[in-house]
Amino acid sequence: MSGRLSTFAAALVVARRDFVAILWSRSFIFFLIGPLFPLVVGAMASGVGQRVEATAGSPVLGVAMSQTESAAMLAAARRLDPDLGDMVPVMVPLATVPDGARIDAAALLQDKQGQVAAVLTGSRAAPALTGPAGLIESWRGPVALVAAAALDGGPSHYPGVTLSPSAQAQPDNRTGRMRTAQAAQTLMFLLTMLLAGMVLSNLVEEKANKIIEILAAAVPMDAVFLGKLFAMLAVSFVGIVVWGTTIGTIMTLGGRSLSELTVPAVGWPMFLTLGIAYFAMAYLLLGAAFLTIGSMASTVREVQTLSMPVTMAQLLVFFFASYAMASPGSAVERAAVLVPFSSPFAMLARAAQDGDLWQHALALGWQAAWVALSVKLGASLFRRKVMKSGPTRLGRARRGLFSRKAAPAR
Repeated sequence: MSGRLSTFAAALVVARRDFVAILWSRSFIFFLIGPLFPLVVGAMASGVGQRVEATAGSPVLGVAMSQTESAAMLAAARRLDPDLGDMVPVMVPLATVPDGARIDAAALLQDKQGQVAAVLTGSRAAPALTGPAGLIESWRGPVALVAAAALDGGPSHYPGVTLSPSAQAQPDNRTGRMRTAQAAQTLMFLLTMLLAGMVLSNLVEEKANKIIEILAAAVPMDAVFLGKLFAMLAVSFVGIVVWGTTIGTIMTLGGRSLSELTVPAVGWPMFLTLGIAYFAMAYLLLGAAFLTIGSMASTVREVQTLSMPVTMAQLLVFFFASYAMASPGSAVERAAVLVPFSSPFAMLARAAQDGDLWQHALALGWQAAWVALSVKLGASLFRRKVMKSGPTRLGRARRGLFSRKAAPAR
């Protein structure tokens, strides 16, 4: 037994050292708090905007009854509105039906598509709702309340409301899943770009303090690079947990949830699991690129100059993956899956639109292979460009040391 750690074991030692050092630093607290301010402000602005949008674009219920019945229902809705507010749907007169006549509510709703969300027909004693199934089910109680208030002599009972789901197409799952995929891609891109820069700043700082040379003398350079990537990934997960908990609490208090997004093809539990895995791969790939840049930069100015092309390239990669998402199964989408840096984004979008799971195991293996290759290339470049630990220089240093020791005393 030589007693030397394997590359992976040495990487874990470096990762533990970096993780603990960063986690207990004072600057990490400010790092966690910093992004929360724009997120909180953005959430508040989004809530105000959604409130305005909900007020301006609330679903409208068209009333198609006789003149007497329609007037009574509209008057009752106006009376109840100050007390019940959003519970009472916005009612507008849609058509006047002669007493005793029947009307095709579904055809009327189709003709008025975009103007009203559902149609109220029948009478105060026997109202009928026609429209999307989920919407008219939610309006059953409020319409019964309005009809009871509109009855002559006051609400002695609540009349039964007949529901007639329209033949309108249900919301397109493909479109909804594409929106879910787009939201997931955007979130993963923002988190990756926000957090991957920590790898670069940490390496440059340790180069300036000569710490990186001490680590490189103790363990293989591959282990140093891999350990730093693992440590920064773990720190990133800590930040994501803190931010996710904060934003989730704000969304819960504001009455928002994931149910507003279409359920992805693989289901939410598996989609979130794959999202974590693909974020890790995207982070490790970008982090390996940043570590390679850090190996060639000696000052902060050089870091900014060298990292700008990578940042721009990552933005192009994100646009490429977003463009490919719109054409599942096309040559462009397959190319986005094969290109290492766009593969995590493209596969996350595919998880939202395609329920097959076997392809994700292949994709994660492909991305992991590229992470290993990137770390190997970055470590090799660091040894040649920075450490310059070739035999010639090392031999000269040792010969100089021995020659000084061997020099005769005067």
